[in-house]
Amino acid sequence: MSKILITGGAGYVGAMLTPYLLSKGHKVTVLDLMIYGENVIKKHKNLNMVKGDIRDSNLLEKLIPGHEIVIHLACISNDPSFELNPELGKSINLDAFEPFVEISKKNAVQRFIYASSSSVYGLKNEKDITEEIELEPLTDYSKFKMECEKILLKFNDINFTCVVIRPATVCGYSTRQRMDVVVNILTNLAYHKRKISVFGGSQLRPNIHIFDMIRAYEFLINAPKSKVSGEIFNAGYENKTVLDLANTVKKIIGKDVKLDFTKTDDNRSYHISSKKIKKVLDFETTKTIEDAVSDLRKAFEKNLLPNSLADEKYFNIKRMNNIKLK
Repeated sequence: MSKILITGGAGYVGAMLTPYLLSKGHKVTVLDLMIYGENVIKKHKNLNMVKGDIRDSNLLEKLIPGHEIVIHLACISNDPSFELNPELGKSINLDAFEPFVEISKKNAVQRFIYASSSSVYGLKNEKDITEEIELEPLTDYSKFKMECEKILLKFNDINFTCVVIRPATVCGYSTRQRMDVVVNILTNLAYHKRKISVFGGSQLRPNIHIFDMIRAYEFLINAPKSKVSGEIFNAGYENKTVLDLANTVKKIIGKDVKLDFTKTDDNRSYHISSKKIKKVLDFETTKTIEDAVSDLRKAFEKNLLPNSLADEKYFNIKRMNNIKLK
């Protein structure tokens, strides 16, 4: 079993990935600013929760030694949150990255897994977006993801295995819930308002269930070095239109849910291929978007997500705006 450092380990994916890896016998250190709460992960004898900033090199120098694997999830995520304070976004998402990788390599980390984003592809007309297609990021958020990929891969060598994953939009229930991603937004509105606003409808949106996203990281941890060293993998699977997503939500939440159609300027539409991760690592998804909607419905029914339409902790941009992070 490995000693793993997860930056952003108290975030939407991290809060579910951390207990999963603990359940598999790994020792886990979480480094996170914890701006969405410090109680999103239950205490565990093999868990070390550290409230801190990845821009703090002195902290990294103390924390990293002894860890074999780093999973780097921490970032100012999604374009609206990033655009709220571009300087902050750059300092966390780009400027802090190379020093972090250097400190990791110097301190004998064996494998560095970087969470990039499928948004690095930009707008594409191709039916299937594979890892080889030219990147045309449209925003600073996705441009910096692309730059970090390049930075990381130049450090790859026989003793320091670097691997990049480009997830689709993650959906489903987490103890650190986000309600600002497409499937979760639609489900939240359908359950509480019985009405969904569909902006456009024909745009393709790739999604992955949060449990499968967690499994993808497990595959990257366990894969032989020869299969992942210096490699980039998409992780998407379900490429549905916005209208399909809305209809899936309606099917699970109730026939009484109304669909309200609105024109949109947001014409981003892309279909990412996950053939490589299937071929190389034999990774396939086990959950569907329907499962994600059902999981959220159950969480609402159990009152696990109180005040989910308004509480800022579910919405990155609201929380970022309020705490004025520097």
